[in-house]
Formats: sequence, C-alpha cells, structure tokens
Amino acid sequence: MDISNNTTVSKLVLLYVFDNMEMPLTENTITDICCNRNSWVSYLTCKEVLADLLENGFIVESTNNSGQHYFTITNDGRDCVGYFFTRIPNSIRDEILKFVKENRQAFRRKQEYFSDYYKNADGSYTVLMRIIEPLGTKMELKLNVANRAIAKVIYNKWEEKASHVYGALYDILIDQ
Repeated sequence: MDISNNTTVSKLVLLYVFDNMEMPLTENTITDICCNRNSWVSYLTCKEVLADLLENGFIVESTNNSGQHYFTITNDGRDCVGYFFTRIPNSIRDEILKFVKENRQAFRRKQEYFSDYYKNADGSYTVLMRIIEPLGTKMELKLNVANRAIAKVIYNKWEEKASHVYGALYDILIDQ
C-alpha cells in the first residue's frame, strides 16, 4: 500500500519506527529504514515529516561529542502514536515490527561502533575504534599495527567485536 502521499500516516509511521526501535536514530538511519530498505515513506516526505515532528515536539534532537545528530521520540510522540497507530495500515505495522525485530541490533551496532584506519609516516597503520552513544564517546581506542592487511582485519571486525572488547577491558580494569 502506498502511503507516501499521506503526510499524517507518514508521521505516524516514523513515530511507530522510533517507538519500536527504542533508541535514538540519526537522520541517515531513519531514512535508510523507512525509504531505502522499505518503501513506507518517500525520501522527500521523510525529510519533511522529520522536520515537522521535531518542530511540534514529537521528537527531539540531540548532538553527541562527535557532532552527530540523533532524534529520539518524546512522551508526546509516544502518546500520539499510541492513540493513532491504527491509522497505519496493518500490513505496514506488521512489516515495521518484523523489520525492527530482525534489524534493531544491527542498526544499534552501526550507529554506535565507528572504526577507521590510516597510514602513519613510518609505514605502520593506526586503527581508530570508537563506541559512540547519543550523549558522547563511551570508549576510544587507537591501535598501531604493522601493515594495512592487519588494519583492515581489525577495521572489519570492530562492529562485531566492539561490545566484547569493551566488556573485557572494563572487567580487566576494575578487577581487584
């Protein structure tokens, strides 16, 4: 069902996604979920609806220490979607719930775990890894490695292993 021309339903769809994802989302993440991976809302409508939801207090915007902007549903937004979610077609609500269940953790990792690598003057490489939360950087780690191949391996594994690395470091450092 094409709802992209119905602004009210599009607003409810975005609020429903925010409510069910249960985490702050970047603009890129919300457009990826609602426009690219699914056709619940058109891209232009999504941008317009985000601005309107923000202006009317149904979502709030915050910025972390890295300058990344996040949107979070407010209590008014939750109340609104709670009252009017039945205006979203059942098929789309079911799709959203299924998508969220299957993808929430992947989106959380994608937003929270950042990695990059670069070549140093001596020919070695530095891998930069971060765990970023909406309120700021939770952990930042720079690791110097011998070559690009090792840097790429670490870069590629960071998203999968970040929580384990953080947990292990935390346990080691607070062990008495």
